[in-house]
Amino acid sequence: MTLTQRSSAEHMAVSFARVLRGAGLSVPLDSVLTFISALGLTSITDRDAVYWAARATLIRRPEDQPLFDRAFAVFWEQRAATGSPEDDTSTTSVTLLVDDEDIDGEPGALDKDGESIHLRFSAVETLRDKDFSAYTPDELAESTHLMNRLRVTGPRRSSLRLVATPRRGTRHDMRATVREALATSGEPLHLRRRRRSDRQRRLVVLLDISGSMEPYSRAMLRFMHAALVGRQRVEAFAFGTRLTRLTKDLAERDPDRALTRASSQVPDWSGGTRLGESLRTFNDTWGVRGMARGSIVVIVSDGWDRGDPSVLAEQMSRLSRVAFRTIWVNPLKVTPGYAPLARGMAAALPYVDEFVEGHSLAALERLADVISAD
Repeated sequence: MTLTQRSSAEHMAVSFARVLRGAGLSVPLDSVLTFISALGLTSITDRDAVYWAARATLIRRPEDQPLFDRAFAVFWEQRAATGSPEDDTSTTSVTLLVDDEDIDGEPGALDKDGESIHLRFSAVETLRDKDFSAYTPDELAESTHLMNRLRVTGPRRSSLRLVATPRRGTRHDMRATVREALATSGEPLHLRRRRRSDRQRRLVVLLDISGSMEPYSRAMLRFMHAALVGRQRVEAFAFGTRLTRLTKDLAERDPDRALTRASSQVPDWSGGTRLGESLRTFNDTWGVRGMARGSIVVIVSDGWDRGDPSVLAEQMSRLSRVAFRTIWVNPLKVTPGYAPLARGMAAALPYVDEFVEGHSLAALERLADVISAD
């Protein structure tokens, strides 16, 4: 399956799954992924093939079949009327007729009698501005697909490694020049040069998983996974009353398996918060020793701290002296009238380069822009 065909299959699967969920059916993420794989084995323009692929992968209860048939018939008619899935990548709008009787006849037949329910869904717009604390489990799973689209790159830095350059370089490459001269009886016709290469700056994300961050920590963990699998040189940590490194656990490509493994490694999930002690552990064990040097450090926390704020201020000062940029993400910043009055937030703020929101997908898009800024 080509890249274009896979994109079309993904859009069709996600759009139809959203219609089924809006009609009241339970459609988990793993079923949608299986549906995408099934579409890759058939033609997305063949109505019967798509119907049976969807029915085999998206229905788990026999009693859901009548409503599924109605939804599929309307969805297919809407798709045929508007063109290919690429014509509208953000919104699926259908009118679904529902009654209490089963449908007889061919698969996907539409019963014209019954109550008309208007469904309008926008994968990007509906979830983009919605607060993570109001997400349903299905929406949280859907957000993983949207987070994977974020470009978390970051500025580059010069490295000590030298690479050959066909144009002007800062240093002479005598070995390459002499090697090439052997072909011309030792006469160097071209002076080869080298220059310093550049490399991506390391991104370090520290996530507060205390009780006060519970409405947001699950979503932010998915953002950490998307950032880690989408680029190189990413380190992930979780902290509450202690610090836990999650880099290897989140390196798994499958998001569900990665999040399950990461969650099992955190013994103090939804517990208390000791920001200062956790940062001290990070600085002493990893950060100041090298991991944070020249890196972009992102701390995701609401700033509530049970520990001594002077310890947090001291550790933030140490971190800010070695990091390229320190970014603090606070999901509560969007609250009307918010002021950083929490002891931990007030102690850390003088050492923060960027103080941003983190309550929604739109906020994470802005965070990605901040991380990528030079």
